[in-house]
Amino acid sequence: MKEIGFIGLGIMGKPMARHLIEYGYTVFLNSRSGVPDELIALGGRACPAPKDVAEKSDIIFLMLPDTAHVETVLFAQNGIAEALLVDRSRPRIIVDMSSISPVQTWAFAKRLSELGHHYADAPVSGGEIGAQNATLTIMVGATEAIFETIKPALAVMGQTITRIGDPGAGQICKVANQIVVALTLEAVAEALVFASKAGADPEKVRQALLGGFAASRILEVHGERMIKHTFDPGFRIDLQVKDLDIALASASALGVSLPGTALAQSLYNACMAQGDARLDNSAIVRILEKLAEHDLTQPIPCNAPD
Repeated sequence: MKEIGFIGLGIMGKPMARHLIEYGYTVFLNSRSGVPDELIALGGRACPAPKDVAEKSDIIFLMLPDTAHVETVLFAQNGIAEALLVDRSRPRIIVDMSSISPVQTWAFAKRLSELGHHYADAPVSGGEIGAQNATLTIMVGATEAIFETIKPALAVMGQTITRIGDPGAGQICKVANQIVVALTLEAVAEALVFASKAGADPEKVRQALLGGFAASRILEVHGERMIKHTFDPGFRIDLQVKDLDIALASASALGVSLPGTALAQSLYNACMAQGDARLDNSAIVRILEKLAEHDLTQPIPCNAPD
């Protein structure tokens, strides 16, 4: 069984690393905020820097906030590349499970290939719940051979694992995923605010819609969060904004128009401006409530307007 490295132990990374340890992998751990004691108690091995993780591991997984963090972990002082420069005799596989720029992903893959090592991108969908339950959807950009090598470890963390294409393809798929997620979140928020201000019980509206063509996982999970105003993050608004920035920048480079994405981004930027950056992305409903001058948690009688 290959030895595994895991760098980035936040909301998503910590449960993902835990699954690998519990499965029986030897897992070397590093995180900017420190390695949680609970992972060490399970058998995880803390390392002081990414370089140390790379020295000890065959496959190194990254789960980091953004493109800049990934670049730092890979190429800054005490980063992964320092270890790879010294030891080219044992090719490593770096698997970035973060959501970052496809353009930068291609550049990172090229630089690591030039050092004699392999790079794959494997961003995920499913949020904190998916990470905790090992039910993530994983979108992989890798050669066929590398995909077959990393797939057993990915299967410990996720349920639906799809090779989209070569390195970079996973991030392209994740951008598409985030476009659908953001627009659906905005649509669900609009629908619930509209229904509630018109006097209908938003929870009963949600239940009815779940039985029809408007049903979605976002309506099921995030719709409930919107109605109850429970905004502890699964996936924070500032990270949603980061992903939509990537989508719009990539679209601009390709000459593609994404008008719906641009609208969703403007609403999320308004959420940021009112101090909601670290709330769950379902808190987009708060800005729509403000525009409607109506709170979903304060029902009003169902009466026709005068």
